[in-house]
Amino acid sequence: MLRRSSFTALVGLLLLITAACTNKKSVNPLADVGSKQPDKVLFDKAMDAMKHNRFDVARMTLQTLINTYPDSEFIARAKLAVGDSWYAEGGTASLAQAEQEYHDFETFFPNMPEAAEAQLKIANIQYQQMEKSDRDYTHAKRAEDEYRNLIMQYPDNPKLVKEGKRRLLEVQEVLADREFGIGRFYYLRQSYAASIARLQTLVEKYPLYSRADEALFYLGQDYEGQIAQLRARPVCKAVNTPPGCVGGETTKAKIIEEWTRQASAAYSQIITRYPLMDRGDDAKKRLAALHQPIPRPTKAAVVQNRAEEESRREANTLDRLMGVVKKGPDVAQASKVGEPTLVDPTPVSANQLAGETMRKAMGAPAGEHGLSVETVTGGTPGPNDPAPRSDTPAPAAGGDLFARPANTAADPNELKPAAPDSNELKPTAPPDPNELKPSGDPQSAASSAATPPPVQVNEIQQAGAQSGASATSSSSSDLASDRDISSSKKKKKKGLKKVVSF
Repeated sequence: MLRRSSFTALVGLLLLITAACTNKKSVNPLADVGSKQPDKVLFDKAMDAMKHNRFDVARMTLQTLINTYPDSEFIARAKLAVGDSWYAEGGTASLAQAEQEYHDFETFFPNMPEAAEAQLKIANIQYQQMEKSDRDYTHAKRAEDEYRNLIMQYPDNPKLVKEGKRRLLEVQEVLADREFGIGRFYYLRQSYAASIARLQTLVEKYPLYSRADEALFYLGQDYEGQIAQLRARPVCKAVNTPPGCVGGETTKAKIIEEWTRQASAAYSQIITRYPLMDRGDDAKKRLAALHQPIPRPTKAAVVQNRAEEESRREANTLDRLMGVVKKGPDVAQASKVGEPTLVDPTPVSANQLAGETMRKAMGAPAGEHGLSVETVTGGTPGPNDPAPRSDTPAPAAGGDLFARPANTAADPNELKPAAPDSNELKPTAPPDPNELKPSGDPQSAASSAATPPPVQVNEIQQAGAQSGASATSSSSSDLASDRDISSSKKKKKKGLKKVVSF
């Protein structure tokens, strides 16, 4: 009797363990609904088959329900369950089929609450197939697009939107790390324009990247590298200039000034946006070497950056060992706070950067094309005039291009300016003493010379990076002190590779 009871208890324990190990992703929401309708019976049989991982049997049963009872109230749930069966089965082919089923569900039932769940599973399918940042990024890019679709199409589902934002931050960490690797590759090979294009796009598109300060520091080093190369080039003086020379000392100085300003902007952004990250001290040293003012971050920027750094999880020894063998990327450094980027900014082109710099150096406003106008010295012949000869003398410099030659008779129909009218009214009032005068006026120049110049400061008092007006009006109480910055920094710094400064 005792042996039989022990055997019964052992069988019950095995059944309990088997039930616990079965797939729990697919549950039957209508299991407690008492109904003997045939469509309900088919649906229950399919859910039971999925519970026991018999996915092919479940799909056949669900397909029978869909084909036999097209007007059933279980049609929508049956179509979603077909996708769930492929999703639970796993494998590359099964996940591709599950994605197609979920897309079909969103097409036929866009207003059902389960549509947001289907969109989340579509994004999760791409997330599960992501590879490391230095490998193929197709699945990572598609996962970013699908999570963005979830957030923008179903904003009334806060639970799924929160989950989508968390996963999107992890996906963007992988994509940003890929852009950083490419930008660093170009920097090490002194292809500075290509590196600037990659890194500038990175810091604009993914501001929550865990190595954003490193990317900005490399960006500043790119501009300094270009300055060093430009200073080594000779100045062109002949008409037939050899390749590689610069056309004039003035142009050369303007380009260096523009690149110095852009390098300073990159270093200043490290201090004002990422004050607690490791490259802050290096950025201050580079600004001092460039003789540029060193900004001070605000207390809000310190609080924001502290929250971002504390939300990142440090990879332990097990994570590093598993990272060697697993296919997927390590997303431990992804930020858990902040809003992910939902709209891509305009990508930066290396050719566009070079052209913009040259236009600024030549004095053209930013964004305008430097088109030159060629003056034709010979004029345009009329419809009945003979073709101009090559030995025709050109008009004198400063002369009228449209003046009639001396040996040509006057045209009787030519319009001539009217004689001045003797009755024309002329101003007799004296000049207004309050009238504004241009900067070139001697009186205004004398008055401006008497005004003392403003006092130069060594730090930029700015309350934010959005508006220059708000920066000048910010009080000293909004700025973070050195104690706030030093007390908030991590005790253990990440290992950084030394970058040669120019």
